[in-house]
Amino acid sequence: MNINFEFIKENIPLYQKAALITLNLAFWSILFSILLGIVCSLIQYHKIKILRNVVQVYIELSRNTPLLIQLFFLYYGLTKFGLKLNENTCAIVGLTFLGGSYMAESFRSGIEAVSKTQIEAGLSIGLSKIQLTRYIIMPQAFSISIPAISANCIFLLKETSIVGAISILELMNVTKDLIGMYYQTTEALLMLVVSYFILILPLSVLLTFIERKVRYAEFGHKNAF
Repeated sequence: MNINFEFIKENIPLYQKAALITLNLAFWSILFSILLGIVCSLIQYHKIKILRNVVQVYIELSRNTPLLIQLFFLYYGLTKFGLKLNENTCAIVGLTFLGGSYMAESFRSGIEAVSKTQIEAGLSIGLSKIQLTRYIIMPQAFSISIPAISANCIFLLKETSIVGAISILELMNVTKDLIGMYYQTTEALLMLVVSYFILILPLSVLLTFIERKVRYAEFGHKNAF
């Protein structure tokens, strides 16, 4: 199999630009997904009426509909209601809508894993619900949820490959365009795989490092004995 390295060299700038677009979409989507997940999990935990039902409907709708359909609704469907969003905004909103539900479930499982004894101890010393949540529940829930959160972050980065359907020149869309114009399938796909590997590997290493640091901070002293 002959690989056209000259073709690869000529198109590296295209992939660099597409990679920056992919990273930008992933960064904002992950950030907003985490914030949305925290809010939704707290609403579920504190059993806030009405809002709890809204969150449950949102989670089921988000997790049981394809991202592509969600993007099409945001990009094409909302125009019927007089609301026009640009491509990047649609992509970030769509990815956040999807990622927020997974983050919410991750945080919820972390919250439920917090010892009831610690919660009762916090209440017994007069902590308010806000203080209990801030100082006891969320720090432990975050630590417990880190593996799931890390997996969701990587999942969202990979899901950016779908947003090319609404004309964003991210990595997948650039690859399809090059294949369609030059029929250099092997070379284009090779650059795509390498690009995603370069993006995902550092993120995976960083998240693993954070997980170990948090785990050590929480359990390091116990392990020392």
